[in-house]
Amino acid sequence: MKKWLQKTGWLLVGCFFFSCSISYKFNQSSIDYSKISSISIHDFSNLAQLVYVPLAQQFTETLKDKFSRQTKLKVISEGGDLDLEGEIKDYFLTPLAVSDNMYAAQTRLTIAVRVRFSNKVNSDEDFEKTFSAKSEFENTLTFDQVQDDLCDVIMKEIIDQIFNETVANW
Repeated sequence: MKKWLQKTGWLLVGCFFFSCSISYKFNQSSIDYSKISSISIHDFSNLAQLVYVPLAQQFTETLKDKFSRQTKLKVISEGGDLDLEGEIKDYFLTPLAVSDNMYAAQTRLTIAVRVRFSNKVNSDEDFEKTFSAKSEFENTLTFDQVQDDLCDVIMKEIIDQIFNETVANW
């Protein structure tokens, strides 16, 4: 009987551990969908001195895609419960390291975006803020060769910052 209890006890303990599970849902946003159902995202313009022509449209579309994929909000062009608008205000290159031939060995691309956010349900969350990010590249490649990839990385980082500031409420 004692051996049977030991075997049964281990069996029960094993069943307990295999049958228990912890469930955690994380959708990366803290939106009260009973009050907020839409977000209007206006086209971002490019006001930087150095203009990369496709950047403004790519930024706007990537921002809309982020909110479409990671929230239940309907993304519209005007009149949303939440409203995002702004402009690309800086896009510039900075030499970082000088090589022995006196040319830059590494360069940094920096992009800054000014954002105005308003929440029609809770105006205490309204803000105007500038978000920026940067990425470096070695000058063994030309800027034209790396520009698209750098912009993708930087845009993703800035859009994550905007998303976190507007709806994630970290």
